Amino acid sequence: MEKFVFSLLFLVLIFNQDSFAKIKLPSIIASNMVLQRNTSIKLWGWATPGEKITIKTSWISKSIKFTTPESGRWEISLNTSLSKEPQTIQFKSKESNINLDNILFGEVWLCSGQSNMRMPMKGFTGQPTFEGNIEIATSKNPNLRLFSITENGSPTPLDTVSKYKKWDSANSETVKDFSAVAYFYGKQLQKIIDVPVGIILTSWGGTRIQPWMSKEAINPLIDVNKVKKDTTEKYKRIPSAIFNAMVNPITSYTIKGAIWYQGETNRDEPKVYQQLFPEMVKDWRKQWNIGDFPFYYVQIAPNKYTDKSNSQYLREVQLKALELIPNSGIAVLSDIGSDKTIHPPRKKEAAERLLFNALNKTYGMKGIDCLGPVYKSMIEKDCALLLSFDNAETGIYSPENELSYFEIAGEDRVFYPAKAEIVAHKQLKVSSEKVTFPVAVRYGWCNWFVGSLYDNNMLPASSFRTDTWE
Repeated sequence: MEKFVFSLLFLVLIFNQDSFAKIKLPSIIASNMVLQRNTSIKLWGWATPGEKITIKTSWISKSIKFTTPESGRWEISLNTSLSKEPQTIQFKSKESNINLDNILFGEVWLCSGQSNMRMPMKGFTGQPTFEGNIEIATSKNPNLRLFSITENGSPTPLDTVSKYKKWDSANSETVKDFSAVAYFYGKQLQKIIDVPVGIILTSWGGTRIQPWMSKEAINPLIDVNKVKKDTTEKYKRIPSAIFNAMVNPITSYTIKGAIWYQGETNRDEPKVYQQLFPEMVKDWRKQWNIGDFPFYYVQIAPNKYTDKSNSQYLREVQLKALELIPNSGIAVLSDIGSDKTIHPPRKKEAAERLLFNALNKTYGMKGIDCLGPVYKSMIEKDCALLLSFDNAETGIYSPENELSYFEIAGEDRVFYPAKAEIVAHKQLKVSSEKVTFPVAVRYGWCNWFVGSLYDNNMLPASSFRTDTWE
């Protein structure tokens, strides 16, 4: 009996040593992936300390040889090219021979946020994605690759994602369950710049921003011990927990930039969001360590919230974040919200407005407009206020003769519905018979409204106010 137990333990030991000796790659390093083109990228993994590894790529003539360090985690850097041809990588050691194929060089974008980013092309139950069915039917594209991280959390940072859908090309099966915003964005980008595009989706519906930040970033800002933790939702509301499981494992994977669609769940704490949002972006850029990569985000759309929200303050914070976050851009959805659902069905327009930012700011297409009118200044004239706007070089426009959802107030700070008219295609004249000496204007300053103020390229203005009254 003792001899049998000893033999069993010996076999287990040998098995464990053998499996540990083999090269292990993170989930995101796999066949069909897109590597960021014409830059330095990282490959990494794990093996037994002292294990000699050889990496051979199809685009570099010389093999890369190294010995696994004592930590067991190895990492190498190498340069990619502008080639559009499929590539291969071989990882070889005494115990392993891993071959990855059908790899492309292209533009890699991270897509993150809550349910409006997660919302699939097929829509949610009773909540459609407009044009979703035809997009699914025509989605076959070997030059658009998708990788999706499934909702997960962890109390400590993980080194690889454990729940995911592997890299695959766009087709009717992969696209129907994939983020509509991320897909529309990637599809149009791939078509316009004519290079392969890789989209990495990491999002979770109903999440605040706090779980998306690393512990190092959020600890100086909030007392995490006072945060209400809902254990029934598996780390969903725990600061840093989502970052640990759904962001940290991919921070060595080189990206071109990120798009972000989140904020509805933080709508009751705009001052907190104003502090946390720029710090989250700063934190992610620090984690990736590739400089201030582009970060483009969606402003939450108007909605008839059933609670006592004042979501206009969160929209205001998101607009102001443009000044706080370097190399950023915003997609305003003031005209395409939904009064029936928190998930606006017009995801294509949201993606296009994100894309305009990328084309203008990242890919140098300066002729492409990417931001609608932004309130600049006002003057009082004949018992009315004349408003001027930035980002309206070719004028402002509205399909309405008299624009809706404007209010005006005097020194008493009481707001009344106002008449708003475009003057000479450049300024906005706002007035009310009830306010003789106006001092302040507000537009869309409520949860629900339908935006009607645009620039000449039909990019909408955000809700705004000229005052700073509490």
